[in-house]
Amino acid sequence: MINPIVAGNWKMNKTPSEGKIFSEKMVEKLGSKSSVDVIVCPPFTGLSSLVISTKFHLGAQNCHFEDSGAFTGEISTSMLLNCNVEYVILGHSERRSIFHEKNNDIGKKVSKVLSDGMKPILCVGETIDELNKGLAKQTVRRQLKLGLNDVNSLNNIIIAYEPVWAIGTGLTASVEKVSEIHSFIRTTLKDLSSESESNNVPIIYGGSVNSGNADELINAHAVNGFLIGGASLDVDKFVEIINIVDKI
Repeated sequence: MINPIVAGNWKMNKTPSEGKIFSEKMVEKLGSKSSVDVIVCPPFTGLSSLVISTKFHLGAQNCHFEDSGAFTGEISTSMLLNCNVEYVILGHSERRSIFHEKNNDIGKKVSKVLSDGMKPILCVGETIDELNKGLAKQTVRRQLKLGLNDVNSLNNIIIAYEPVWAIGTGLTASVEKVSEIHSFIRTTLKDLSSESESNNVPIIYGGSVNSGNADELINAHAVNGFLIGGASLDVDKFVEIINIVDKI
């Protein structure tokens, strides 16, 4: 049984003081016996300012695969560990498209995060052009294969399916489409590893998830939770989604 996950990706939003206030309100609003693994991923500057609580886990939005050195602007895994980070988002479509991150480098990051005891959230998903050309599954498979190329086990790995065309656009993939791709991801993981390991990998969905569509999406086949962008910036909306997931 895979525990449901709701992760909030704040992207480049919220100052440290704003994040602290958000976390305080969220802790107050969250139920004491929620079955959901809640993950909050603020900007690097906010990692040390959030209120520490057993009600949520701390995640980062990226990292570098080197331990240290002349990499101006980068963050190492040891720096994240010192901030009590447990999860790291890797390969987000904005990192791929805006900052031109390649699958091979993303794979190195996945391996590094795992080796240092944190859990990677590996993002995969197709662009609108790839979707229209019928290349969605081919794209996702390639991203999975190269992103997981340097790991020996799927333990502690989370996969986030985020169709690029549905991120921040207000568009959401249909329940049928989400179920189809999530099932394809599960099958691909079996091909890359073993059935026993692949069956334990959480596969979460991201792409304009909100309180209005969360109930339908969380009940879709093979969906184990969400990676949320815009809706995670509003504490009431974020908690509402968590509560919806908690009811399944």
